[in-house]
Amino acid sequence: MEHKMRSDKGVQKRSSRRGGRASRVSAEASNSVQFTAAELQHRSIPAYGFLAEKQLQALEAQADWILSEIGVEFRGDDVALALFRDVGATVKDQRVCFEPGHARELCSTALRSYKLHARDPRHSVTLGGDNIVLMPGYGSPFVTDLDKGRRYATLEDFQNFVKMTYASPWLHHSGGTVCEPVDVPVNKRHLDMVYAHLRYSAKPFMGSVTSPERAQDSIEMARLVFGRDFMEKNAVIQANINVNSPLVFDDTMSGALRVYAEANQCVAVSPAIFGGAMGPVSQAAVTAQTLAEGMVGIALTQLVRKGCPTVLGSFHSTMNLKSGALTFGTPEANLSTMALSQLVRRLGIPVRSGGGQITSSNAADGQAMQDSASAMWATMISGAHQVWHAAGWLEGGLTMSYEKFVMDLDHCGMMMQMLHGFPVNDETLARDSYLEAGPGENFLSTSHTMRNFASANYQSEIPDTGPYETWAENGELSAAQRANSRWKELLAEYEMPQMDGSIDEALIDFMARRKASMPDEWY
Repeated sequence: MEHKMRSDKGVQKRSSRRGGRASRVSAEASNSVQFTAAELQHRSIPAYGFLAEKQLQALEAQADWILSEIGVEFRGDDVALALFRDVGATVKDQRVCFEPGHARELCSTALRSYKLHARDPRHSVTLGGDNIVLMPGYGSPFVTDLDKGRRYATLEDFQNFVKMTYASPWLHHSGGTVCEPVDVPVNKRHLDMVYAHLRYSAKPFMGSVTSPERAQDSIEMARLVFGRDFMEKNAVIQANINVNSPLVFDDTMSGALRVYAEANQCVAVSPAIFGGAMGPVSQAAVTAQTLAEGMVGIALTQLVRKGCPTVLGSFHSTMNLKSGALTFGTPEANLSTMALSQLVRRLGIPVRSGGGQITSSNAADGQAMQDSASAMWATMISGAHQVWHAAGWLEGGLTMSYEKFVMDLDHCGMMMQMLHGFPVNDETLARDSYLEAGPGENFLSTSHTMRNFASANYQSEIPDTGPYETWAENGELSAAQRANSRWKELLAEYEMPQMDGSIDEALIDFMARRKASMPDEWY
């Protein structure tokens, strides 16, 4: 539905702009409080949970009831069915049922927290604990910008979004199919996408899952960079395994899942449930169904390889039950996001948010930002460990917008600033400033203000906060028009991370051999 660190010589260099704002992930990455790379992924305020213990237990019992009385089908994957049969699940034809508590028990060997290694170790992230990892949108066949309008995405567009993601301190992960490069044959484009993530970025990334063979290609390319021995013990690449909700894994998804699990690489299991279509209209039922489907996918990873690193999450939305259109940022969907985070944290597995900056709007307008801000707030306070679709999403995921991408980046920075809270110490209490200024005096020229003015507040890049007259003189630019200039600046300032030449040659040779081994397929 959404479909040996030999290269660690890469050093990010970026130019600063607007009073110290820099685009490199380093101590200079934030234009407010100065954070290290690790701190950029750390939350200081606690996760919010609105469900009481009795409600949580009821949802967990509902998930067990679904798995016991209804079951989950694995269509076309005899290997998966045999694995479940061998551990005592009830398998009839292609349907698997579990006694209450059995699926949860099978998930118990999954890691609670682990590192997802990047090509440049400074960009490695931790999934689980008090960490949060943001990544761009995923799976859009179209792109849009104010200059060229809406169009099918190309490989150049894909590369552009990878580059901008790498340049931003607020996205910690390069993503996966950020947009679908439809100018490359379907059966070969995964090679170009994985190469783009490895060459134009040095952050963690996702590989292909559109067939087990393409999943294997993705892992082999990662091995050329990181080394087979390193990957035997460490995760460097993720898979996005979507459940064909309601309650179905097809052989493409379960087959790709097994390939990544066998290689000890990270598997993200993401049921995609739209209330009223792939599940009941009530959010309690959707949440319990998500937990049920997700646990079965996680269980399969552990049957393939105990300790395989995993993420359990969802992609969900409500529907306009009059028109059938998907709706995002709604209170019901936001509550499901928060509820699922509570449930998966109890399961002891890193959780992927069902939200992010998602919208059904067709333009980077007020509706888009209202939907996105609503969904993102719920996501960030929920305690999710990984947030997909944090930047660029329009049209319910059909389109990646260049302008909305940088507008969303700005909001990501605000949200990360909020999650850090604020320190309370002698410096922040600023007693010397009161002694300097005194009653009735302003604080602009005090020593404390002079020491801290450059880092005191988050300096947003997109909003225009000047007076009306200045805004009018400058052309009355909308936020989207200002964002149009900003994404072009990001691409102009981009510098490619270094890579050992022999590794780059090996990647290019692997791609050429794989492409030559098969005819082009455009379906």
